[in-house]
Amino acid sequence: MRRLRLLSALLLAPALTGCFASEGADGTSDDTGDGSRLRVALAFPPAENLSPYGADATILSRLGVTEGLTALDANGAAAPALASSWRRENDRTWLFTLREADFQDGTEVTPAAVAASLTHATEAKPAPAALAGVTLTAKAEGSTGVRVTTKDPDPVLPLRLSSPSLAVLSTKAYAGDDGADPVGHATGPFELTKVMGATAATLDRFADYWGGRAQASGVDVKFVADGTARANALRTGQVDLAEAIPVAQAATLDPGTRKATATTRTTSLLLNTASGPFENAGLRAAARQAVDTSVFAKDVYEGYADAGTGIYGPAVTWAEGKRTAPTGRARPADADGTTITLATYDNRPELPEVAQVLKQQLEKAGFRVDLEVREYSRLESDALDGKFDAFVLARNTLVDTGDPVSVLASDYTCDGGYDIAQLCDKDVDKAVAKAERVTDTDERQDAAMAAEAEILGTDAVVPLVHQRIITGVGTGVRGALLDPYERTLVGTGTRR
Repeated sequence: MRRLRLLSALLLAPALTGCFASEGADGTSDDTGDGSRLRVALAFPPAENLSPYGADATILSRLGVTEGLTALDANGAAAPALASSWRRENDRTWLFTLREADFQDGTEVTPAAVAASLTHATEAKPAPAALAGVTLTAKAEGSTGVRVTTKDPDPVLPLRLSSPSLAVLSTKAYAGDDGADPVGHATGPFELTKVMGATAATLDRFADYWGGRAQASGVDVKFVADGTARANALRTGQVDLAEAIPVAQAATLDPGTRKATATTRTTSLLLNTASGPFENAGLRAAARQAVDTSVFAKDVYEGYADAGTGIYGPAVTWAEGKRTAPTGRARPADADGTTITLATYDNRPELPEVAQVLKQQLEKAGFRVDLEVREYSRLESDALDGKFDAFVLARNTLVDTGDPVSVLASDYTCDGGYDIAQLCDKDVDKAVAKAERVTDTDERQDAAMAAEAEILGTDAVVPLVHQRIITGVGTGVRGALLDPYERTLVGTGTRR
């Protein structure tokens, strides 16, 4: 099988020839002189017109376009970004002190502008995942301060404000009627200058970036949903960076160019608890019982993953020692030929293969399975609307906030903004709400694991594997930013 995959990849190598010419905003070549341009292939085309409030937010942060008041450091703690410091004034109020910085449109990053940007995020529909269950207000305080107040105590607010979906944009970004426009209105080292729909984008160095001058003069981005095409483009020197290299294509790359990073991403089977066959808890239990998770890490991911153990995987290093067994699970019912629709997307090439294996396992258990595979941007709205019975999702559990509780609130509660499982369970909501109130880090982790047990007990989610992501990095590239939260890729020191 691996030899066939390798041969297929080699035969398809010419498919993207000429697609990655490095061009500046004016269409001229810029491979020499004042820093070469970077050529990047991303797996996910914009699903929401590059809105910072949804799934596209990480596209902007990975390309060095946007940033928030805070960031995550290597240990997952809140670190300074547009805010140089902060302090907690009481259990509901924090004061953030801004550093001197400019927006890419030439205006100054002021307390009023930051407060307005955060206010726009709170008014977005649907709400950004980082604000699931959270009500906050932001007010300017003097010449350098922004006071953020939450309706309820929020001990992890600095972590929450690191979310890519809470990036700070200038006042001009909200001038139109189409929501927040990041083109030319952000603060990162690279300015988005041109977007060619869902196919490509051009970025130029932002010369006045507060964090120092970027070494690359710009970034030329192609959105390439086909994983084989991304791997071929890197292997043949058409791109400098290619994200989400399929494990099946890893062998086609020089060992020095494939970088495997343990991530907090878990691939799971989500079952629609609100409508259709899996509204029945017994059928959810039957589906969970039918799944053999051991085959995915070994066969589908070829060792670039670990077998699923929970919502949080090995990259969340504290989780395993605190995990408790799910309780209150329903007894499995007889599938008896029940027909279900199983959906996934092909931007991550392993997922259709995961879905095929799941189809076989579920059919062996007595289900009849209709499989639907699309590109993610053509699938997301239907998934969020509960139009599928089952959905295979690869989800970075800490990407939204860095806080383990936040993903539970956004993905598994009645008011969650990313609740593909359509789960609304009073015991789950109670456990998540309890975890959200805990201030002490160790105790908050314990509460998160108790909430995880409640969620797993509903059989709304079946964790399959915990991924190691493979990024293709050209031999001449230095300074690529690879992190377990998958928020970064290109920064000031990324160059070729």
